[in-house]
Amino acid sequence: MTPASVPEQALVAPVSGKIIPLADVPDPVFSSGALGEGFGVVPSAGDVVAPAAGTVTMVAETGHAVGIATADGLEILLHLGVDTVELEGRPFRLTAAVGQTVQAGQRLGAMDLAAITAAGKDTTTIVAVTNSAQALAELRVTAGAADAGAGVANAFLKTASADRAPAAAADSLTGFDATARDIIAGVGGTDNIRSVIHCITRVRFYLKDEAQADDAAVTGTEGVIDVARAGGQYQVVIGATVDDVYDAIIKQLPHLAEGGGDAEQAGPAAPRPTTAIGWVKYGFSSLIGVITGSMIPVIGVLAASGILKGILALLTQFNVVDTGTSTYTFIDAMASSMFYFLPIIIGFTSARRLGADPIIVAIIGGVLTFPSVVSMADSSAEDYQVIARIGRTVFNSDFFGIPVSLPEGNAYAYSIFPIIVAAWLASKLEPWLKKWIPAVVRSIFAPLLEIFIVSTLVLVVFGPIVMTISGAIAQGVSWVLSLSYPVAGLLIGGFYQCLVIFGLHWAVIPIISQQIADPGYSPLNAIVSASMIAQGGGALALWVKAKSPRIKQLAGPATISALCGVTEPAMYGLNLKYGRVFITASIGGAVGGLLTGLFDVNMWGFTGAFVGFPSFVNPEGLDGSFTGFWIASVVTLAVSFLATYFFGFKESDFETERTVEKVRLGNREPVAR
Repeated sequence: MTPASVPEQALVAPVSGKIIPLADVPDPVFSSGALGEGFGVVPSAGDVVAPAAGTVTMVAETGHAVGIATADGLEILLHLGVDTVELEGRPFRLTAAVGQTVQAGQRLGAMDLAAITAAGKDTTTIVAVTNSAQALAELRVTAGAADAGAGVANAFLKTASADRAPAAAADSLTGFDATARDIIAGVGGTDNIRSVIHCITRVRFYLKDEAQADDAAVTGTEGVIDVARAGGQYQVVIGATVDDVYDAIIKQLPHLAEGGGDAEQAGPAAPRPTTAIGWVKYGFSSLIGVITGSMIPVIGVLAASGILKGILALLTQFNVVDTGTSTYTFIDAMASSMFYFLPIIIGFTSARRLGADPIIVAIIGGVLTFPSVVSMADSSAEDYQVIARIGRTVFNSDFFGIPVSLPEGNAYAYSIFPIIVAAWLASKLEPWLKKWIPAVVRSIFAPLLEIFIVSTLVLVVFGPIVMTISGAIAQGVSWVLSLSYPVAGLLIGGFYQCLVIFGLHWAVIPIISQQIADPGYSPLNAIVSASMIAQGGGALALWVKAKSPRIKQLAGPATISALCGVTEPAMYGLNLKYGRVFITASIGGAVGGLLTGLFDVNMWGFTGAFVGFPSFVNPEGLDGSFTGFWIASVVTLAVSFLATYFFGFKESDFETERTVEKVRLGNREPVAR
């Protein structure tokens, strides 16, 4: 029994119909209670009213969901129908606006039940208390028929919530939850966030208006290293705890958690350009955003696969495992499957990023890596007549008489650009198919047509175009490297981390992947490895020389991270922040790249820096690449460290930071912990 002294909040039916328990709602996310306690309504009429009194905090762009915060601290989500976000707002006519104060039972608008049903969607309306764990002691629901605005549930609040307003509830947050709260406020609040993703060091926001973000406020938040604006994203650099901060942010953004702004599907809603240059910038920014969003989820697995490749090379080098044995084959499959089936995996991640069906696009990736298609490409020179030749492009196959160019070797295995184009095509085709195919047969014929149409377009049109362009870029890089490997090393080693600052380095990764696939090693990645170590050398110098406890606390982990191949904490937290440090560290990268070129260092795996040393082992036997890697890496670290230590900064650069720390500690000198 709930004590009589426990405060309670009445909830009313948002639509007329039959009240059902939350467990009976035909949506597993809601019925499982993942979004909090609540109830459902099977509606008999389309008029929609507020389920409780409070302030409207969110109205989904598609009109299918409304968020309300009550004076007692409850956060209520009203969701109209199941999976109705796909209807793009057509059945909904809501008049509610963010910031509006509403009373329980006040009309919010209407929904067209017939249109929802005709589209093959369920009309069940859901009311969920999204902060149930924090604010709700018990929810009692009265099942059965009810009119809109009639009381149907009593929410008994936790005692700590009795006199708590929403602002006070936020003040009680600690740890990662408090960090998330302050970050959200700093970027302009919940209403300014369109979507959010994260990589291994940064939480990346797509904001409606970047001008509302307060860089100083976000940077000053406990747990935040720095901020950056690049590729249409507002990037908050966190470091090793990024997963925890991201999870805390998502908990406080119900409009993302329930599907109104999927963190991986949504993209930036930047204003449309009005000039040719603006369109070029817009297109390039969008491309980088898609590549970033597609590659980030798998970059760790790519790194692990690269290390495993290096370990296998060491095992064969020291005769622990012989090539041709079943043991070698199994380990090689573990190491190489990620690269070989990259189109399938990137098909899934890029589809989620672009809003297409991930399973269908992954199947299209399977078409590109299907054994018989790969075999056709491998044997095309012998078994297939050249149908046409345009420039340097050879069309060695046909599809219903249409010439098709398949890349020699492994067809589209190891590639990402063609499947990203496929995901984009699918995202445009799917809404059209859903609109015109009757709901009763849509589950069969929509995937059938999508797979056939998109696969055909990729194989016949876009695949050859994309592979030709990416091949030209790869050939250009290879040409520079072959023309003068040392000069290329000097330039790339010195400037590569500038690409990382703006997120442009993702365009280089496919080139590295292609080089590792064919000819089997990557001189470009060897240079990139040196640039990573260089940033670690700069951070190491700060850790050794700086007296500020805050700098030392940041510099230690940042150094380790960079020497393991992740440079963002070092760059954003320290090197860029103190100006000359990034320059002196980049000088070390240039020297390391030059030595990498002079020693003709190649790299057979994906993972660089010191942790990736197995990647520099030639599968055919240890050669100068392994020795050259260690010499170049050690010299890179030394040059970067010494240049930064003597020329990168002065202790006076940290006086402002030391003063701030002293003020926080009541004018006492801070002590390193």
